[in-house]
Amino acid sequence: MPNRFDTPQSLLKWTLLKWIERDRSLAQLLHRASAKPSVRLLLTLVSRLGDGVVWYATFLALPWLGGATGVACTLRMLLLGAVNLVIYLITKRHFARPRPFVVCPGVQARARCLDEYSFPSGHAMHAVAFATMLSAYYPGLEWVVWPFAALVAASRVVLGLHFPSDVVVGAALGWVTARSVLGLF
Repeated sequence: MPNRFDTPQSLLKWTLLKWIERDRSLAQLLHRASAKPSVRLLLTLVSRLGDGVVWYATFLALPWLGGATGVACTLRMLLLGAVNLVIYLITKRHFARPRPFVVCPGVQARARCLDEYSFPSGHAMHAVAFATMLSAYYPGLEWVVWPFAALVAASRVVLGLHFPSDVVVGAALGWVTARSVLGLF
């Protein structure tokens, strides 16, 4: 009787297929929460704010409210946003992963998409990156920025726009890039 994992490649393929199946199942499960109008309304608002509104307002407010520290933080956040945008565009084009509402039965887009592909989540990447940066400069704001970043990330899955793995990878990339930019200067 042959072993179904005759080669490391067959084991890797089986593992990848199982992971994709679980990722899809979790996306479908979490998307069910969007059936509640109050959840959908809250997460649509949070997702919309995560499109950039909160970050642009932060860029404008920090120099006025934080003086030299605010200017330094804003400049780093602008650099971080540019770096993340490049990473985001390259990875989106390279992987070209369809969004859950395209490939998962029962999942609908409950908010607008900014582009065609799912992997990685740019919203999660920017939210975690900016939360990391703001926390480094203003630790007293952690109680606001981290819950907001978590809600932005969760909103993307619940609203049917991303798979959980898109959000996890986006968040990890955001954290790594923020820590890297913080270490530059």
